[in-house]
Amino acid sequence: MSRNTLILAGCLAWLPAASAWAQTSYPMLMSVKPVAAQVGQTSEHTVSSRASMWGAYQVLVSGTGVTGEVVPPETKATEKDPRPNLQSLKVRFTVAPDALPGVRDFRIATPQGVSTLGQLVIARDPVVSESGKNDSPAEANQVTVPATVCGAIEKAEDVDYFQFQAEAGAALSFHMRAMRLQDRIHDLQQHCDPILTLRNAAGVTLAASDNYFFGDPFIGYRFEHAGEYLLEIRDVRYQGNQYWEYSLEISDQPFVTNAYPLAVAAGAPTDLQLAGFQLPDPAQVSVTLAAETPPGPSWQGLAVGDAISNPVPLIVSDLPLISESEMDNGTVEQAQAIAVPAGINGRIETEGDIDCYSFEAAKGDKFSFEVLARRHQSELDSHLRILDSQGRQLALNDDLRLGIRNYADSWIEDWTAPADGRYIVEIRDLHLRGGQPFVYLLRAARSQPYFELYVDTDKTPLTPGTGGAIYVRTVRKNGFDGEIQLHIDGLPEGVTATCGRILAGKGKDGCIVLQASGDAPLGVSNVTIRGTATLPGGEQLTAQASNYQETYQPGGGRGHWPVEMHTVSVGAPSDILSVTLSTAELVLQPGGTQQVEVTIERAEGFDKNVTLDVAYRHLNSVYGDSLPEGVTLDTGASKTLLTGGTTQGLIVLKAAADAPPVQQQQIVVMANVSLNFVMKATYASQPLLITVPEK
Repeated sequence: MSRNTLILAGCLAWLPAASAWAQTSYPMLMSVKPVAAQVGQTSEHTVSSRASMWGAYQVLVSGTGVTGEVVPPETKATEKDPRPNLQSLKVRFTVAPDALPGVRDFRIATPQGVSTLGQLVIARDPVVSESGKNDSPAEANQVTVPATVCGAIEKAEDVDYFQFQAEAGAALSFHMRAMRLQDRIHDLQQHCDPILTLRNAAGVTLAASDNYFFGDPFIGYRFEHAGEYLLEIRDVRYQGNQYWEYSLEISDQPFVTNAYPLAVAAGAPTDLQLAGFQLPDPAQVSVTLAAETPPGPSWQGLAVGDAISNPVPLIVSDLPLISESEMDNGTVEQAQAIAVPAGINGRIETEGDIDCYSFEAAKGDKFSFEVLARRHQSELDSHLRILDSQGRQLALNDDLRLGIRNYADSWIEDWTAPADGRYIVEIRDLHLRGGQPFVYLLRAARSQPYFELYVDTDKTPLTPGTGGAIYVRTVRKNGFDGEIQLHIDGLPEGVTATCGRILAGKGKDGCIVLQASGDAPLGVSNVTIRGTATLPGGEQLTAQASNYQETYQPGGGRGHWPVEMHTVSVGAPSDILSVTLSTAELVLQPGGTQQVEVTIERAEGFDKNVTLDVAYRHLNSVYGDSLPEGVTLDTGASKTLLTGGTTQGLIVLKAAADAPPVQQQQIVVMANVSLNFVMKATYASQPLLITVPEK
């Protein structure tokens, strides 16, 4: 099928026919203006990118209740420029009346592949955009509150002013998002650090906030006098960037930061104590989540008086839930007795408060204790210890690690009791702070073997007739060392998958090889990647993979940020049209070598360098490698750099003399085209199966 036919069959009418182009990059979204959309409304937004969005045909949005569509651009294709460099695009978002406020991820599908992620704030109140020059109090934009104000700190020393009217006794909350909206922006190496100041008409500072929700400000204020007031927004360093968009939700409704207890059982009524601003006295509500609500984080709008609050973070738990006792439990002697397993809802109520829980264990029993707090908007920076009955420390954890990221919560995992007896779990704030927002859930359970899965990327672009590789990495827990079979669901039309495995023992990575048929239509879909394993006793384990989007770090580093969706797309033919191997299977004798001839088909006019590899790497770091233990790429004997118009390469694999035996482990050969210092476009061969026989 020709490229022209493919586009006409699968894309919008305004897409042109064009020949393939060289070093094609998927779009990297940089900003959306305005960065907020109102519940129950349809609005147009301008999306800016690096690399062209020409041919954009679909918008994918996370969650439910929000949809997006591409507004055909006014830019026209010409014979001289059949694919204009379209770095600004209108997108129309429609937000349902019952859509949950908060932040949604979105991405745009184009023939060049799907874009990196952008973020859109869903707000309850009308959206007002910064206009004109508002760099001084005299030039302040006039705003009628409540409202959601959107703008950008777009240049060095930029200061934005907004003026509004408040009545005597009125209470307003000012919730700003800026730094948090930039975590997922791939190519924005420096982020905004905003500061928000509330002033009266005379310029006197009434309140100011720098870091409240991580790097973003929040102010709750009750006005004693009626009159005009000013809001001042700037970067705390007086720096700026055209992509530093922000939203400021100014609300007269209850604003809840936390609820206690933090964890609830699905289907059971739970009385919650609320922390926040503009709450009734007493600040209590009752909530019952649907019985089918799955375990995990659950953001809920709570009925507070006659109003619905902002979404509040709760955790749905399937553990038996208990609450911290009202009796003092601050010492080893006063520790509250618990039975394991349990989910303990607690709160560090005052400065210096310490909570202790005691449990009985037999020698050799294994336990895991996890604190969930900061990940769910608690102010607690937990410090977790296990003590013996005399108060001697046996284990300690401050920050935990999930995948390749650290978090301020704590986790002591797979701890073994050294003797029969009574033991204490102690939790406090690292800095000995406390108060209503310092809520936590302490999950206490007997250790069981399991595994986690992480996908290094959040998108896999394909073109007709080419392949793509998805590397999945495992983190093994509590003694699990078994084999993991990989699976993928939800592929676009015309795409098939060959799912590999992560080998038992030291195996860390496995790969899934996708292949788009030669007549695969333009298309895109979000996929689910999971793994299954069987324990020696026959118990089945399963885990769904978490996805990372890569980010471009200062100095050329490659960072990662966890995201919800992994998107597979089929685009138009691009730089490389196929990658073929001389064989689909190799038998490597221990101590021996085997070679594989690699042929790439270049698009007409594409003569840039192409590098071959059997591992996914950047600089000296390897992010995916499914080669069996003891098998390596012989770089000296291989021909992996294809310069100019070269189309023939060579991969030489060697097995160590003590390489353990393995049957048909799946790897893949990738042809990489550099897009910038960090990014590359990857085209994959068909699967290559490696067997190492017994010596």
